[in-house]
Amino acid sequence: MEIKVRQLTTCEVASDGGAISLGFEDVAGNPAAVSVSLNQVGALIMTLPGLLEAALKARYGDQSLRYAYPLASWVLEQSTDTTQRIITLETEDGFKVRFSIPKAEQSLLGEALTQPMPEMSVRPN
Repeated sequence: MEIKVRQLTTCEVASDGGAISLGFEDVAGNPAAVSVSLNQVGALIMTLPGLLEAALKARYGDQSLRYAYPLASWVLEQSTDTTQRIITLETEDGFKVRFSIPKAEQSLLGEALTQPMPEMSVRPN
């Protein structure tokens, strides 16, 4: 069954934390919701950014397009696994994403951020 969504209306977490619910209104104005188990939420989250970029590329016919979130803040913290650190990147509107960084990658990332960027042509969207 395909449901076309007009707008997202609510986002909730089940009282036991075992699922999330996304409420929406379909194109006919009917309310509906989809419930996704905690086990599947991660898979959904990992899938959406790739789908968003694929949609942009298809819509505008430009394979170089990327969907980039403006970074407002970041936090680096030690993981309970001492070989890893956790970096949290956050936008002004509160969207956050966290990555665990293995020790070997930490130095490489730091070095990459301090190197000058090669000359590139900038194409406004």
